[in-house]
Amino acid sequence: MRILVVYSHPVEESFCAAMRDTAVSALREAGHEVRLADLYAEGFSPVLTRQERLDYHDEDRNTLNVKTHIDHILWAEGLVFIFPTWWYDMPAMLTGWFERVWVPYVTFGMPEGIMPIKPGMTHIRFVAGLTSCGSPWWWMKLVGTPHWRILMRGLRPLFARRCKTLWMCLHQMDSQTDDRRKAHLAKIHDKLLRIR
Repeated sequence: MRILVVYSHPVEESFCAAMRDTAVSALREAGHEVRLADLYAEGFSPVLTRQERLDYHDEDRNTLNVKTHIDHILWAEGLVFIFPTWWYDMPAMLTGWFERVWVPYVTFGMPEGIMPIKPGMTHIRFVAGLTSCGSPWWWMKLVGTPHWRILMRGLRPLFARRCKTLWMCLHQMDSQTDDRRKAHLAKIHDKLLRIR
């Protein structure tokens, strides 16, 4: 499978970087072709400009500034998002990536009447979210787990009908022991190694 790993963390020594390295290694070990989009390292701007918003519904212009990223998501058959949980959600960098890259006529078709948007990413048959979080799991449930809802529910209808999903979060990140962190990385490795 062709898998795009979208990574969003500004600190190279972070636990998210360890999750990224583990995920890429496991996917390659399993025989998948992997591309990595490291948003901070490449200096991706998450800011939707005035002109981009004006061009958002223009099929000929809305891809001009983000063509490389659109080429990546059209190439992919699987998507793996790796990011920290900040204020119960994805970092602004990753949210901005969605706002700028997931444009109409590429990732979805515009709705007609009372119908919802139409799927445009039916070539995606696997999607995963790998994150860490300072809060305990029950607190995230209480606030509604916004990032899970976006990635696993909101985007899911755009993908293949039988798209497989995986969500892994290491909760209470700030108080975890090294052994627990290593165990979580091993679990990521094992889960991704089995992806087909």
